[in-house]
Amino acid sequence: MVNVSQAPLILITGGSRGVGAATARLAAARGYDVAISYVANESAALAVAADVEALGRKALAMRADSADPQEVAELFAAIDRTFGRIDVLVNNAGVLAPQSRLEDLGYERMQRIFAVNAIGPILCAQQAVKRMSTRHNGPGGVVINVSSASARLGSPNEYVDYAASKGALETFTIGFAKEVAREGIRVNCIRPGHIYTEMHASGGEPGRVDRVKDSIPMGRGGQPEEVARAILWLASEEASFVTGTFLDVTGGK
Repeated sequence: MVNVSQAPLILITGGSRGVGAATARLAAARGYDVAISYVANESAALAVAADVEALGRKALAMRADSADPQEVAELFAAIDRTFGRIDVLVNNAGVLAPQSRLEDLGYERMQRIFAVNAIGPILCAQQAVKRMSTRHNGPGGVVINVSSASARLGSPNEYVDYAASKGALETFTIGFAKEVAREGIRVNCIRPGHIYTEMHASGGEPGRVDRVKDSIPMGRGGQPEEVARAILWLASEEASFVTGTFLDVTGGK
């Protein structure tokens, strides 16, 4: 096992539940120290941190809204103080609003969805690049953006605003990857499909995955751990020549 003081550090935004929590636990099992941010559910975030520590790794759970530049700056300052390094950033925080047609979408809803899903990852990447890039005397690093199959499919009659925000995140992935490719930073994007997480309840349909699973070629929804394994592969040296790439974790849809 790597020396505790030398363990790589992974930051997972939105790490208190679903894919973020699964990624935190799996990362700890694979030798990473883990920082997670959360917005609302402190008890869930602390439970994830306790699981990380039970695996012998260091953990930091911090409240930080990734759409707020001041809170993002404070999150990274806390990581500097606690760990003195950041090796992997997983831009996982995302929000979803109740299913709706375009005509009924409110402006504040659109603003919030784009603030968290598109601007938030850019703010976090901005902080990460200042620490990772060889241009800033950093050691390099990895950024993984968590998009959604909806960016390809559009989510008509349900979440066109959410899908559009994830499309923006994907275009950002392409440009950012090219910008830092010679500075020791790899930037990739995961596209989960229908995964069993609490996020569907935010859209007003907790059982959504079971409703649509017959439309998935593999005939089932995915588990958060299956997405986590894909994220950690992209973070690893096994993906050392992979940047600007999109990995669909969708069961074939």
